[in-house]
Amino acid sequence: MTPKEKYRQICREAGATGLVLLLLIVLWCVLGFGLSASEVMVLGLPLWALTGTVGIWLLAILLTFILVKFVFKDMALTKPFVKSDKE
Repeated sequence: MTPKEKYRQICREAGATGLVLLLLIVLWCVLGFGLSASEVMVLGLPLWALTGTVGIWLLAILLTFILVKFVFKDMALTKPFVKSDKE
């Protein structure tokens, strides 16, 4: 992988991680504060308490798994790039 390709991949990973963070913040507000008027109880807790804490936590784990599986790539960052004669 050339340094330029590595840089593009790093930017792609950072951008995707930022989008996931933004999505989690928006969903946390919707699932936590948006459901606060709901009177539904689950296991003795209000629905907003479960969705705003445990629900977001589980969603963050799922989205992290998706990022690692489909966006992130394993690459050596310390190995120097050696230019071949063909380039």
